[in-house]
Amino acid sequence: MSQERKVRVRFAPSPTGPLHIGGVRTALYNYLFARRHGGTMILRIEDTDSQRFVPGAEEYILESLKWCGIEIDEGVGVGGPHAPYRQSERRDIYLKYAKQLVESGWAYYAFDTAEELDALRKEYEARGETFAYNYSIREKQPTSLSLSKEEVAARIARGDQWVIRFKMPENEIVEMDDLIRGHVEVNTSTLDDKVLYKSADALPTYHLANIVDDRLMEVSHVIRGEEWLPSLPLHYLLYRAFGWTDLQPRFAHLPLLLKPTGGGKLSKRDGDKMGFPVFPLFWKSPATGETARGYREDGYFPEAFINMLALLGWNPGTEQELFTMQELIDNFSLERVSKSGARFQPDKAKWFNAQYMHRKTDAELAEVYQPILREHGIEVSDEVAGKAAGIMKERAQLTTDLWDLTSYFFIAPTQYEEKQTRKYWKGDNPAILRELRGVLEGIDDFSKENTERIVHAWIEEKGYGMGQVMNTLRLALVGAGKGPGMYDVTEFIGREETLRRIDYLLDNLKPAE
Repeated sequence: MSQERKVRVRFAPSPTGPLHIGGVRTALYNYLFARRHGGTMILRIEDTDSQRFVPGAEEYILESLKWCGIEIDEGVGVGGPHAPYRQSERRDIYLKYAKQLVESGWAYYAFDTAEELDALRKEYEARGETFAYNYSIREKQPTSLSLSKEEVAARIARGDQWVIRFKMPENEIVEMDDLIRGHVEVNTSTLDDKVLYKSADALPTYHLANIVDDRLMEVSHVIRGEEWLPSLPLHYLLYRAFGWTDLQPRFAHLPLLLKPTGGGKLSKRDGDKMGFPVFPLFWKSPATGETARGYREDGYFPEAFINMLALLGWNPGTEQELFTMQELIDNFSLERVSKSGARFQPDKAKWFNAQYMHRKTDAELAEVYQPILREHGIEVSDEVAGKAAGIMKERAQLTTDLWDLTSYFFIAPTQYEEKQTRKYWKGDNPAILRELRGVLEGIDDFSKENTERIVHAWIEEKGYGMGQVMNTLRLALVGAGKGPGMYDVTEFIGREETLRRIDYLLDNLKPAE
């Protein structure tokens, strides 16, 4: 491939359900690579498997990429010079290419029925052998390699079902180069004759459609998951068979995302069992009603999610862990992508989100907190919402933590934590709180600094214990032994609400004996 060739990459998911975070990472690495090299990011939907198609999955993919900040330059939802970008809308293209391979001797028609193939497999199993449809049997089966041209034409004309299979060369070494894995060699005798096209549904298989579309869309680099590595020899040979070797893209196969335990590919079951999402957005199956959690709904910022995901399989070569999207673009290279699988760490994902939470301005926090407040029937200004979240952001990991951390700013307690009540609502404390109420009532400037100065001077003058007074006040204002400094609370809720909450406690809770 010429070094001057313009970088064009594609993300090509199948709409068979929600997009796994492994798929999001594949899209992200393609996007980072394209942006790093001033190239084009294409989105192609590979929906040729009609039996596995799930309604709503394509929309889910588009919404997920948008939430993540992965911008599509060309493809589904955007358009472009190589439209259409859904393979189901390109179905008329593929048969021509499949027939071209038959005519050039690189493929053949096979008329085996499903029943015949099943019987053949059972014969092999009975002999303790592994069945492979390859050079050893293709000329013994009902194929265009064993039948006359007239018989082949007659079978097709009368409507017999057929497939076109790739004619894998016998005992040839295929030499391949992967940008992550390096040089790879495979003997073709270990490979079978893959189906490229099926007359039953007039659709190509992944292998043919993938190669044809990548060529027609002028894809320069194929960056995809390592599960496609076994298909690489076939894809190399398809480029040779079509005479497209000079235009063949460079390949890079990404490592798997592994379970937190390290053994095996990360799955929805792992997330369900250990309490974390494996999809970017919430998903509900239209067929079964089954649901799956999403990072967005679980309270993650998209930029934190992307930052976490980028470092699962790629190492910047420095100690830096927090990256903006632009910094990821500036630093990304396939040379620093690992060959081995990357273990997913749920706690690390939360850590990343907490770092972004702590760096948010009150205005940015208001944007994510306002919908949560409205769900709880709270209508306040953005300034008030942002201030509440800002006071407690250092203690939050997820946006979903904010309500539990700040609800008492908006709703006065009417019930009190038992442990705090037993500890502080006894002895002289109720009388001291009543006295403190009088002090607070006399303060005109209820700012945090002024209130703290006056109350501390009063405590010192009276000789009361600081913890004794503050924890009793906390019981009145928060109802529990949690929350920020008490002067943050008094400033936020204001003098009248502070006095009202003290009165409610004094009037409604009997002190412990």
